[in-house]
Amino acid sequence: MIDLRKTAIYSRKSKFTGKGESIESQIEMCRAYLKAKFPNVKDEDIIVYEDEGYSGGNTNRPQFQKMLKECRQNNICRIVCYKLDRISRSIADFIKLTEELKLHNVDFVSINDNYETHTSTGRAMLSMTMVFAQLERETIAERIRDNMLYLARDGRWLGGNTPTGYRSAETVGSVTVDGRKRKARMLEIVDEEARLVKLIYSKFLEYKSLTQTETYMIQHDILTKQGKPFTRFALKNILQNPVYLIADEQAWNYFTAADTEIYSNKEQFDGIHGMMAYNKTNQQTGRANVINDISDWIISVGKHNGMIKGADWVEVQKLLNQNKSKSYRKPRSNVALLSGLLFCGHCGSFMRPKLTQRRNKDGELIYDYLCELKEKSKSQKCDMKRPNGNELDRLVCEEVKKIAADPSDFMKHLKRGLRNMDYNSESYQETLKELRKSKTKYEKQIQNLVESLAQSQDSAATSYILNQINEIDSKIKAIENQIQEYLDLANNTNSSEEDFEILAEMLSNTADYIDEMTVEQKRNALRSIIHKIVWEGQKVHVYFFGSEDSEIDLSTDEISGAAEIGLQTRY
Repeated sequence: MIDLRKTAIYSRKSKFTGKGESIESQIEMCRAYLKAKFPNVKDEDIIVYEDEGYSGGNTNRPQFQKMLKECRQNNICRIVCYKLDRISRSIADFIKLTEELKLHNVDFVSINDNYETHTSTGRAMLSMTMVFAQLERETIAERIRDNMLYLARDGRWLGGNTPTGYRSAETVGSVTVDGRKRKARMLEIVDEEARLVKLIYSKFLEYKSLTQTETYMIQHDILTKQGKPFTRFALKNILQNPVYLIADEQAWNYFTAADTEIYSNKEQFDGIHGMMAYNKTNQQTGRANVINDISDWIISVGKHNGMIKGADWVEVQKLLNQNKSKSYRKPRSNVALLSGLLFCGHCGSFMRPKLTQRRNKDGELIYDYLCELKEKSKSQKCDMKRPNGNELDRLVCEEVKKIAADPSDFMKHLKRGLRNMDYNSESYQETLKELRKSKTKYEKQIQNLVESLAQSQDSAATSYILNQINEIDSKIKAIENQIQEYLDLANNTNSSEEDFEILAEMLSNTADYIDEMTVEQKRNALRSIIHKIVWEGQKVHVYFFGSEDSEIDLSTDEISGAAEIGLQTRY
């Protein structure tokens, strides 16, 4: 029986360079291999998948996943790549892949390694190669951990962004046998910032709540050292950081009970110096850094002075573990339509739905839209009144129905909105591609530096390498934040053109059809034509995509309890 499935060529390169095997050269070598080994395979039988700017640390790559999907759908008979590590550098990922390919009767060929899974010898050699590759990575990881233990011996500061309350100062790290002094870094207290840190701990212990502590900071106009308002996330980072912890008996007992590796003697917990934590984060390619379990940390007494007594710091950790950050209470059925579109006319903050315990005449629980800044500041920084969410949603939908009653006018605005969303989506994806390339470049630099660090021991280059690693890591964190922002933006424009055509047809055919839509369909319809909505306490301004201006006045006495509330609509 003739196998009509396609042959896949897969190529990958972490970043674009003029050196090594480019994407194009990998593909050409695979084509040459197929021509020599499988002369019956024609060009139209070959599908090429290429991922550029993606690491081999995992298989979470768009074209690779697309290729796997085709394999699962029985559309591919073999996968050909230039080299094994183009697929993955993880033995776990590779074993999982080969098992899945076997399940779908898909052969795998690595032309540079001369491995073919349709032969028993090729399968055995393939597994052995991946085992040795994994062994090499684990050996490097062990060397890195040994170096961390060496660094933890004297509790040195590794450089990078200093925590609030401290500055980085140069000191003598060690002296060689010939009398040469090797530089190191230590933390020094900045009095003004230290008072801020102590205030944060004091208020959290008083309120026992991140939300209330955040409210206090906003109400009193207390900013971070970067001049930005404190968020719960920023506060939590300070409250969880052991650098502020005074090395005393309570600190020793806490880390001992947590089975943390302590690289200092109990006698060094003198009630004066602070703590240093190594191996706190797990940095893996393809995902944001995560905090390791405390049992994986390496703890030592630092050269700097601590700020927070052990009993207080430990109590803070207990409270953080007990309490979860409280968020706004959204309607249980998620029926609010304007979240993400509605802004406060006073301060510009988002307005989010918040459930009340009241019911309207139809028996529905009433939800209001609440300004985020008003909520966080307990009305001190913004006093915008709440609009009735049920009525505001209904009023906006009624206005959309009036526009939809004129099919030609509605279609004009819908298509304009679609073009705008398509343009934004393409722009976001292009930006995401560039950000991921930059992140991969920096991750490769860190990998090279870490390998150098693992071999440097106490050489003069150690301090320089650590500073470089921390500087690059700061850049990666900034890029990760940007990537998440653009992912959120892209997710808001992920409706297909077909979805919009369906919406256009439904709304254009009858102005009343919106009443029959599901909540999600209504939400998509509104986002397809509305750019933003601004609530000013007395009027609602609805901004549609486009540049033409017109105003329509509506009135209701149910949005905020005031008489004659107008809805002002602008295209």
